[in-house]
Amino acid sequence: MQKNCLIVFVKFPEARGVKSRLASRLGERQARQLYRRFVEDLLDNLDEGDYFLKLFFYPPCSRKEITRWLGGGRSYEPQSGEDLGERMKNAFEKCFSDGFERAILIGSDSPDLPRAIVEAGFTALASRDAVIGPACDGGYYLIGFRAATFLPAPFSDIAWSTAEVLKDTLAVLDGKGLKWAALPTWGDIDTYEDLKRCIEINRKTKFAQSRTVRYALSRCGKIHF
Repeated sequence: MQKNCLIVFVKFPEARGVKSRLASRLGERQARQLYRRFVEDLLDNLDEGDYFLKLFFYPPCSRKEITRWLGGGRSYEPQSGEDLGERMKNAFEKCFSDGFERAILIGSDSPDLPRAIVEAGFTALASRDAVIGPACDGGYYLIGFRAATFLPAPFSDIAWSTAEVLKDTLAVLDGKGLKWAALPTWGDIDTYEDLKRCIEINRKTKFAQSRTVRYALSRCGKIHF
């Protein structure tokens, strides 16, 4: 049995509040269409990894629509919980109750995230209690635990969507005595400026031909660098 589980949080693109900060600049339709491409590009990168990939979707009532979009040959679970922290905690607990020994959770706002970083996270969990991937905005794009050392504390009393998320989470891990490893800092795309940065840094990479970049350059108006 596969012992590693990669949890990917996804939203149904037509749900309320999808990429709201991008939508404030590009409009809701363009932001939703971009988000579709974020998820599709990310899964292209991650589908062949040495782990079991499980998609946790939101809202919980959108299983039919999500499955139609991303295909029936995947493992789907609804996100459950009152806030982001509770939904993440519950996703880890579900994977560990299913028998996985190591689990890593990522969102779907970093479509250019390489599979090698995720695999490095699982390698780190062979000797560390936890692993975390710092994001450029003060949050994190990845967090992972071993089943034997998982605890819910890092998902409680955190001011989500602020620049203090990473610092506060690491303080909890340190306070509980967990040994953690840090992965390379990576960016996510929440704002128009983030989108520009992602396109710019990937000008000479394979991601330059991605759905995300092609859609942004062709459908989102002239992007000035």
